Amino acid sequence: MRVNKLRAVLLTVALASLMSGCQSTGSQRYLAQFKSDPAQACYDRATQPYTFVVDAHAHFRPFGGEAVPYSELIGYFQPAGVLFVNVFGIGQMFSAQSGCQRFSLCPKGEIKPTIRNDVINASNALLHPSTDIHLTLSMSFANLSEPQRIVQQMTLLDDEFGPAFTWMGEVNLVKQALFDHSHRATDPAQIDDWAPFMARLRSPDSGRAPMPLSIHADIGSDLEPTRYLFLMENVLSRYPDNPIVWVHMGLSREQTKLDPQQHIAILSRLLDTYPNLILDISWRVLYESYFRHAAIREQYVAFFNRYPKRILTGSDFVAAKGYKLRDYRREVEINSRINQYLSDEAFRNIALGQNYFDLMGLSYRAPEICQ
Repeated sequence: MRVNKLRAVLLTVALASLMSGCQSTGSQRYLAQFKSDPAQACYDRATQPYTFVVDAHAHFRPFGGEAVPYSELIGYFQPAGVLFVNVFGIGQMFSAQSGCQRFSLCPKGEIKPTIRNDVINASNALLHPSTDIHLTLSMSFANLSEPQRIVQQMTLLDDEFGPAFTWMGEVNLVKQALFDHSHRATDPAQIDDWAPFMARLRSPDSGRAPMPLSIHADIGSDLEPTRYLFLMENVLSRYPDNPIVWVHMGLSREQTKLDPQQHIAILSRLLDTYPNLILDISWRVLYESYFRHAAIREQYVAFFNRYPKRILTGSDFVAAKGYKLRDYRREVEINSRINQYLSDEAFRNIALGQNYFDLMGLSYRAPEICQ
C-alpha cells in the first residue's frame, strides 16, 4: 500500500513539473520576439502573460549597505518576462558608513544624492554585458536643490564610461518619505538654475537622442492633497521640450486617498498641455491603494486607454541584499495586474513596451495583438 501511495505521489509531482515546464516555455520571452520584422508573430493575450516587458524603474542599488550581486540580479529579469530594464541607482543614499540596508529599517538621519551608485552600475554593466536583456543606464546622482554641479558630474561620467548613460533619474523634486532624513522639497527659485543640465539632456554632446528625466514629485498628502503640485507644474512649464517621466503618477504612501477623479483630471490637464510629459505607473502602492478596487480601477483603465502613448511600466524594485528572484517576480506581477484590463492598443503600447521603444528611439517593435 505504501509503495502504491509513493508511486502516486511521484506521478503527481512529475505531471505537475511537466505542466509547469510547458507553461514556462510557452510564456518565455526573448529579445528576438521584439525585433522589427515583417514575419514578427502577433501576441496572443489569451495565452501569453499580461506582465510588462519593460521595467523602466528598477533600482540596482539600495539606499545603503549591500546590493543583490549584479550577476545574480541580471538573472532575475528574463525569468520574470522582462527584457528591457532601466538601470537606476537610487536618488538619495545613506552614507557608506551608516550600515543601513533597507530604507524601512534605516534610522532617522541624513540622506543625500551621490554619484557612487552610478559609477558602480556602469562598471558592472560594462564588465558583464548581457545578450538576453537590453539595459538602459541612468544617472541617478542629480541633486535638484543644488544643480550647479550637475553638468560637471554628467561630463565626469561620460569621460569615464563614454556614451553609456542615456537616461537620468530617478531624482527627487519632492519626496515626503525622506523628510525625516534631511530631504526637503526643491525651492521653486532653484528650478530656473536647472537650465544648463536640462539643455544637456535635450542635446547630449555625443549626438544621442534626448535623455528622459524621471522625477519623483509628490502631488501632496492625504492632509493636503495638492500641496506640492505647483512644483511639477513649474518644471513642466519651464522645460516643455524635455522628455519628463513623472514617476508613480505623483502618488506616494503619504497620499493613498486622493480622489481618483481629481487625480485623473490633474494628469489629463497636464498631459494635454505638455506633449513631452510621460507617466510611470510603477510601485505597488498604486495597486494597493487604487488599482485593486474595481470601481477605481475602471477609472484608471479608461484614463490609460485615452492616453495609450503616454504611459511607461516599472516595478520600483530596490535590489537590497537578501531579495531573491521570487521577490522581483512578485513586484512585476503586482505592478502588471492592471494590464489585463487595457484595450489592445494600450496593452501593446504600455505592457509590450512600444512607448518605451519610441521614447528611446530603439529599433525594437512591440508585436501586434492577435485578432
